[in-house]
Amino acid sequence: MSSAGLSRRLRSAAIASRLNASAEATKKIKAPRRVDYYDDDNDAAAAQPRYDVFINHRGVDTKRTVARLLYDRLLLDGGDDVRIFLDNMSMKPGDKLEERISAGIQECSVAVAIFSRHYCDSEYCLRELAMLVESRKKIIPIFYDIKPSDLVLPQAVVESVAHHPRDIERFKFALREAKNTVGLTYDPATGDLAELVSLAANAVLENIDKLEVTQGRQMIMSRL
Repeated sequence: MSSAGLSRRLRSAAIASRLNASAEATKKIKAPRRVDYYDDDNDAAAAQPRYDVFINHRGVDTKRTVARLLYDRLLLDGGDDVRIFLDNMSMKPGDKLEERISAGIQECSVAVAIFSRHYCDSEYCLRELAMLVESRKKIIPIFYDIKPSDLVLPQAVVESVAHHPRDIERFKFALREAKNTVGLTYDPATGDLAELVSLAANAVLENIDKLEVTQGRQMIMSRL
């Protein structure tokens, strides 16, 4: 097991220990109120996979480089504790494209948006980003061979009759939010791809840990 993976498992164990201790303490003060998250009718829904990470990217630019390398690194460092949604790795023949992507976005805790040269030309990329922003997901931007200032909706997209004006505004808003979020930058001419992937994976896992702590505290408070 890698040192990063071991470190994360130790942190998770420490978090679980603290949460269990807090839960035991609350039992002595007041009997917890039972919280049922699923009933019998929802067993099938509960059995569906829940994704921790959603990787939003432009396939023609990054699928064979940073997107796939990040997917593999998260599997290595996170192990079975982290589930990653990457379209060509997470979908099977017969899956409904929009349904599976929408579910992956709604289920994820953290998203990685990999912005590249042809990102804004893709309606799928823009729609995924808009959904992530509107769902208030934690987004880690990677600016791959571009600068944040390059995130501008192409005029061809703005003027296209295929897009409703409401969608154009959604895309613009999502891009503005991404520009104003601290991310990672990478220049293929001078950058170290391995370092980029390592930094991105660490950022993802740290944010997952923080969200787990917050959610654990909220669950304990809900039982008081």
